[in-house]
Amino acid sequence: MGFKVAIVGATGNVGTEMLSILAERDFPAETIVPLASRKSQGREVSYGDRTLKVKALDNYDFADTDIVLMSAGGDMSKEWAPKIAKQGCVVIDNSSAFRYDIDVPLIVPEVNPDAIVGFTKRNIIANPNCSTAQLVVALKPLHDFAKIKRIVVSTYQSVSGGGKDAMDELFNQTRAVLVNDRIDSHFFTKRIAYNVIPHIDDFMEDGYTKEEWKVLAETKKMLDKNIKVTCTAVRVPVYVGHAESVNIEFENEITADEARDILREAPGCLVVDKHEDGGYMTPYECAGEDATYISRIREDATVENGLNIWIVSDNLRKGAALNTVQIAELLIERKLISPKA
Repeated sequence: MGFKVAIVGATGNVGTEMLSILAERDFPAETIVPLASRKSQGREVSYGDRTLKVKALDNYDFADTDIVLMSAGGDMSKEWAPKIAKQGCVVIDNSSAFRYDIDVPLIVPEVNPDAIVGFTKRNIIANPNCSTAQLVVALKPLHDFAKIKRIVVSTYQSVSGGGKDAMDELFNQTRAVLVNDRIDSHFFTKRIAYNVIPHIDDFMEDGYTKEEWKVLAETKKMLDKNIKVTCTAVRVPVYVGHAESVNIEFENEITADEARDILREAPGCLVVDKHEDGGYMTPYECAGEDATYISRIREDATVENGLNIWIVSDNLRKGAALNTVQIAELLIERKLISPKA
């Protein structure tokens, strides 16, 4: 018997990607149910070579559902995830609603798979922020080898991290520039076309943004609470794919060659690092790919035991949909869940 899986937010960017990945990976689902708000009821979504009709979330009975993948925003998750979990479903939530709850495991399967057993406390598992997910995949094997003391992260995040409205605004502004039309900004605080914006999410009292704080808090929760983290998050005019420039200070000695060899063997990582024109990965090239790509690996001579690396990954896949599906696969692989009778 296969599993019954529901996708909440099935019509959004991440929801449609979840459906695609479930089909690609031949997930052991007997039934897939796409859910969204009442206004989307009856819309059709693709699942492999099949077409499914979206059902309304507010009147759906989860009693016979095994796993729920949620990507409908924090407010919806706060309202619905506990209700669904009480019906015996395991909820894997892609929002920030439960990431910092001590009773909810925050999981990247390549990084902290053993923490997944904690889901039984609330029947909820959190998926990390897209920029953190690719970061910790690259940091974990290096931390195991030489123990990270401090990281300085600068992110270059694509507009798809802000959803469809953000992608539409980049498209409309770019077109307006090319035809010398008026440029309107509704989603972003400043023009995004042919520009970069050092501001993602709301500002906090200390001057950091919530997006920057998420990288700090989630890295500590998943990797090591003693790692010092500082971050600057920047939105760039790219549709899909986040990039990160990361400076790492280690407790123990590690060379660039050692780091390259370690990352080549690490799960979820692919090293593309040639010291020549084009010998590195960019967000455009990683779109549609599952791996986290690491390039520009080099030693930092300004600190003892320092490295610089460049990380790119498809934020809609590894940063959201793929990681969510991998968490569901981990539950099944470890026999922590079985289909309801």
